[in-house]
Amino acid sequence: MKKNNSEFLTVAIEAALQAGDLLRKGFGTSFEITSKPGRHNLVTKYDKLAESCIFSCLLKRFPSHGFIGEEQGQTKEGDVVWIVDPLDGTVNFAHGIPLFAVSIAAVTENEVVASCIYQPMTQELFWAEKDKGSFLNGVELRVTTNNSIDEAMLATGFPYNVHEDPLHCIETFAKMTRKGVPIRRFGSAAIDLAYVAAGRFDAYWEVSLQPWDFAGGKLLVEEAGGKVSQYDGSPCDPFKASTILATNRLLHPAMQKEIQ
Repeated sequence: MKKNNSEFLTVAIEAALQAGDLLRKGFGTSFEITSKPGRHNLVTKYDKLAESCIFSCLLKRFPSHGFIGEEQGQTKEGDVVWIVDPLDGTVNFAHGIPLFAVSIAAVTENEVVASCIYQPMTQELFWAEKDKGSFLNGVELRVTTNNSIDEAMLATGFPYNVHEDPLHCIETFAKMTRKGVPIRRFGSAAIDLAYVAAGRFDAYWEVSLQPWDFAGGKLLVEEAGGKVSQYDGSPCDPFKASTILATNRLLHPAMQKEIQ
């Protein structure tokens, strides 16, 4: 099958901008908030509206493709599968915190070949295409060249079952905090990964992420010169939940030792 990654990217960006406009208009308005399984695992009507908007845009151009969305699950299979998080950072959105993003990734042969992440409130559009680099609003991105954790700017996140302390994530966070380095917890894996690609963070780790959380950001980091793996260094399957470590590549071995 011939890959038409550039067309995938063009349509992904179009869909992300449309959904982002919808989210931006809905932000700060009055809307119903419901819960999914897990503490503070919220969903709003805008999660569903944004996802429907994205799926409609993608289906119009690629009716034979498959789709996996956070809210609707897997709707169909295909040689190309789109992995979509229509509103990554729902808890922020629901509480009036303007830090959330749309994430869209196209996957063929188990590999992300095109993706974009859009922050509606800052209108920052990150995109990447396999073997063609990562960009922010048209400017090419590169990860940092820092090789010392002591000098690093780090980011992390916690799962909805953090109270169960999976893989000792609370202890790991405490351990990293004691190093005295700045650590940010934004509540959006998509943004965290995009910021590693942009050189704003040196590394990011999280104990449990779903495909829609990391698929779009994974390609951004890799095309900016960074590395993304599971905690043990093994590759991340874009269709399976995973531990995630994303770094500027130089810090990968040291971060692995710290978080395992």
